Amino acid sequence: KMLRRVLCSVLFMGALPSLVEVSQGHISVILLGATGDLAKKYLWQGLFQLYMDQVSSGHSFTFHGAALTALEPGQKLMFDVLKKLACPPDESPTRCAVLKDQFLKLSQYHQLKTAENYTVLNREIETLLHQEGLKEAGRIFYFSVPPFAYTEIARHINSSCRPPPGAWLRVVLEKPFGHDLESAQQLAAELMSFFTEDEMFRVDHYMGKQAVAHILPFRDQNRQFLDPVWNRHHVERVEIVLKEIVDAKGRTSFYEQYGVIRDVLQNHLTEALMFLTMELPANLSRAEEVLQCKLQALQSLRGLEKENAVLGQYQAYTSHVQEELQKGQNYVSMTPTFAGVLIHSDSLRWEGVPFILTSGKALDERVGYVRVLFRNRAYCMQSEALRDAGHSQCKPKQIVFYIGHGALNTPAVLVSRNLFRPIMPEGSWREVIDQPDMHIFGQPLSDYYVYSPVKERDAYSVLISNIYHGRKDFFITTENLLASWAFWTPLLNSISHQAPRLYPGGVENQHLLDFEMVSGELAFTVAEPVELLNPNGPMPSDYKSIQSKFRQSPLVSAWTEVLISQLASDIEKTASKAVARSGKFHLALSGGSSPVALFQRLARHHYDFPWRHTHLWLVDERCVPLSDPESNFFSLHNHLLQSIRVPYFNIHPMPVHLNQRLCVEEDRGTEQYAKEITALVANASFDLVLLGVGTDGHTASLFPHSENGLEGAQAVVLTESPVKPHQRMSFSLALINKARQVFVLVVGKGKHDITTQISRVGRKPRKWPISGVSPSSGQLVWYMDYEALLG
Repeated sequence: KMLRRVLCSVLFMGALPSLVEVSQGHISVILLGATGDLAKKYLWQGLFQLYMDQVSSGHSFTFHGAALTALEPGQKLMFDVLKKLACPPDESPTRCAVLKDQFLKLSQYHQLKTAENYTVLNREIETLLHQEGLKEAGRIFYFSVPPFAYTEIARHINSSCRPPPGAWLRVVLEKPFGHDLESAQQLAAELMSFFTEDEMFRVDHYMGKQAVAHILPFRDQNRQFLDPVWNRHHVERVEIVLKEIVDAKGRTSFYEQYGVIRDVLQNHLTEALMFLTMELPANLSRAEEVLQCKLQALQSLRGLEKENAVLGQYQAYTSHVQEELQKGQNYVSMTPTFAGVLIHSDSLRWEGVPFILTSGKALDERVGYVRVLFRNRAYCMQSEALRDAGHSQCKPKQIVFYIGHGALNTPAVLVSRNLFRPIMPEGSWREVIDQPDMHIFGQPLSDYYVYSPVKERDAYSVLISNIYHGRKDFFITTENLLASWAFWTPLLNSISHQAPRLYPGGVENQHLLDFEMVSGELAFTVAEPVELLNPNGPMPSDYKSIQSKFRQSPLVSAWTEVLISQLASDIEKTASKAVARSGKFHLALSGGSSPVALFQRLARHHYDFPWRHTHLWLVDERCVPLSDPESNFFSLHNHLLQSIRVPYFNIHPMPVHLNQRLCVEEDRGTEQYAKEITALVANASFDLVLLGVGTDGHTASLFPHSENGLEGAQAVVLTESPVKPHQRMSFSLALINKARQVFVLVVGKGKHDITTQISRVGRKPRKWPISGVSPSSGQLVWYMDYEALLG
């Protein structure tokens, strides 16, 4: 019998200790896409390594390569790859030769194209096991195929190729897992209709990189040293970097759809970030606890804006796309091949610490690393030449998980000698004593404790071993995947039409891609070289803000960024005048998306703003808990409050959530807010009210034909919105019109039609509530960007 002959042969050569141990059952490994590039480069070698490692584990194996290619040519392609498989250098030549010969005998090729093909494969596996008298332990299906093929293959496996009850099924999926949140949700839903969560193993091969895979064990084994310093009080910043010297040539069909953020940052670098920022569970061996801590770390990340990213594209990329995808000469790609992204966590441990994720193609070197740089508060009187690396507190303090390539050209863990001597597992990591004469991050290598793996292993070999052992914590669950896409998708949407900075590639990039953190944003440090197509034409500085009238009130109009900057400055001037006049500034702010950029501008650029004397009120609120992302207060908190120093008692959210219920009239939330205003705001006359305009002409939460708030003297009212969430609380027109000043912000092409409409009508608040805004003794000023004003 085939399997018995193979096992006896291996036993004869001393590869197995005893045939008695061969009793734990049989595992069938089915590699779909067995003749593709990934299989040729990594997967077959990883499966061979699994066989070498587990041949004496008590399981027997067969390996089934599968593809769409017909039997004869497919078989030739596959066995050409298998004949080139190699053993590790420390493997004896005799044992290697035997194991390789047996691996080839245990491997066979199948054409898997139709439902019938899967039925035949299932029958062959069952027949083989019956003939050999073996019990089936489980089946591994490795999907090394494009994601568009996942659903059909999953359907075939589920209907005709599942193992029998009592045996496990493990389905291994390769990225990309969608290109945004919506597509990831759709793919996840399709797969969940065929497989359970326990059966799916989503691979990110970076989690198999030895330095990355050791981040959590390192933190766990060195808790005594790290617990006091692994936090915002001691960590200055964290850099997670993957640089490549190759370009995207030959891969542009993939790259045009995904770009560098989807290809590298959303998965590889985010996973490394989670290993750094997650809270350590009590027991690292409990996969469900590790995965839950990772999810919590993901959910604590602050939302990304386009100002958090810098983008680049190597100059030859567009020509590569034109050539490979048959695009016309006028085609210009906006796909970034380089990105730097600034991330913050709102967790108590990491609040305020910048995490910089960077990756790109056509850069000056190939290297990957995770670098934790600690604050240095010491001042040393001794000259630098006399400082001892092991004791001087003035030398930089850092921990580096060196993923590979670069100057070291090997995975490594480096710890500054003036931090601590780390505890490392002796069996798998060894200290590098004879250190080469080189510098890493500006320090001699001798300034670090340096450790490298005793035995270097390919990432796929590590992950395939974890699949065999069922270690789910090395893989991406559906919940974690969707949380990651929920985090990255808003940034991807906001930069989809943003032109990346062009760079020549390689060493010629010089300082062109250097960037810096400025007021919570990222910006390139040097200006982009610009060639003027028409040097005699008007320059950007020749375009000034338009200042005129709109509905008989002052109008300020400019491009959006300039407009927001002007509005923020005008609010600060108004605040300073109010504080000089009365010692306080009462500002009422509207919700919605329009003021978000304003909030960010105020938080990041207006350090002289008199926040200590400012009272912040809400013009309107949705009837949801204040912690709900739909809440206007939630947006105000995320984009402004958490970045400024305003006294706690000066913040006045609307009381929409009383007695554990939302906006119930008997709870008198509107009366409560009105009384608070009367008590604190002189004559209920706000110094400034900021409003927006909806496409239907609504303002605040006063909608056309609203029963409350458009007429009468009541200050705060409950209203109904035509869109969810329907219930709202809002200032009335009567209260708004008592203000000393009212600014109305209108941005975006989508507002052009309503802007045109209200420019032609009189005061008709029941039809267009915004037309009813007319401060009785104050001033109304309109702020419109060119798209809203001119279309």
